[in-house]
Amino acid sequence: MRLLDDRPKRLATIPYRAAGPGGATRTLQLAVESLRVDTLPAGCPALLATGDLQGIAVSPDDGRPVLLGVALAGYLRLWGESGLLPAPRDITVLLTGDLYSAPNADRRGASGDVHEVWAAFAAGCPAVLGIAGNHDLVTGGVSGLGPGVALLDGARREHGGLTVAGVSGVIGDPSQPFRRTEEAFLATVEKAGSPPPDVLLLHEGPRGTGPDQPGRPALRTLLERRPPALTLCGHVHWSRPVAPLGSGHIVNVDARVVLFTR
Repeated sequence: MRLLDDRPKRLATIPYRAAGPGGATRTLQLAVESLRVDTLPAGCPALLATGDLQGIAVSPDDGRPVLLGVALAGYLRLWGESGLLPAPRDITVLLTGDLYSAPNADRRGASGDVHEVWAAFAAGCPAVLGIAGNHDLVTGGVSGLGPGVALLDGARREHGGLTVAGVSGVIGDPSQPFRRTEEAFLATVEKAGSPPPDVLLLHEGPRGTGPDQPGRPALRTLLERRPPALTLCGHVHWSRPVAPLGSGHIVNVDARVVLFTR
């Protein structure tokens, strides 16, 4: 599986509210974009990746204010019916963490339970594979949402012929949730990524090749040795979401949605 595009194609946007500096609330647009790959396993007609959905949006189902990820899951059904996107039953969802927002979108860096976001995707899609960000709480777990649902942290999961590995959290104080020392984080990534999976999910990812693509240099050095086809990450925003990584690519999905199709 190799990426064929270096620039995504815009498909749609979702308006949402997010906390800005000083507690101000901003209205933003979540970009829904597409990238082509040369092949996908028969059991995964389409992949949809997203992360850092730290906002509140209006549900397309009942008009209530909900977490942005919950609203996105509702839009997948509508877009599938219109033909803009594949039907949810054909979409494998990949989550790179940080899916919570303060209810009034007025506090940056809020942490909270994201179980309802996972449940919203699992209600329509055959598989939801993801990791936790440093602001996520998954107090109820996600294993009860179905056999195709898995929260990964140093583990791998195969679905429909696609192998996905993931490491939750960030490099930081290990006394805090979903944080590891750099040494421990790199060791966990190396173990989860050997042999290289089709997709590696990270919240905090490697740096790209441009000055506007920040990340961890040590992660890039590690992954360049045996790169996955796709490394998906977030945590920091890239204006250009795609960068090469050895024979593979990094795709930054911070506050964006990317659909991968043949």
